[in-house]
Amino acid sequence: MQEITAADILAADPDVQIIDVREASELPTGMIEDAVHIPSGSVLERADELDKSRRVIAVCHGGGRSGRVAEALTGLGFNADTLVGGMSGWEAQGLPMVPPQQ
Repeated sequence: MQEITAADILAADPDVQIIDVREASELPTGMIEDAVHIPSGSVLERADELDKSRRVIAVCHGGGRSGRVAEALTGLGFNADTLVGGMSGWEAQGLPMVPPQQ
């Protein structure tokens, strides 16, 4: 597992899977475009929704939960990393966010 910066995500392979592991109540502030919402407590039971052949980047508010999720997914055979600073860092850099998917 690596800690990925916002710049790394913006330059990432377009085939990367970004999963937002925050709780639904945290999403109104916005999400990274094309991210999929899977709350951290549901990731292991929903891991079959992810493609093991594609890199996964887990994102949370500050980086703690997503780090644990990335470690768990790595243990399941995924190439999983975490966003340094989470969405709070993303937002502080003024990077683009979209409303949560309904």
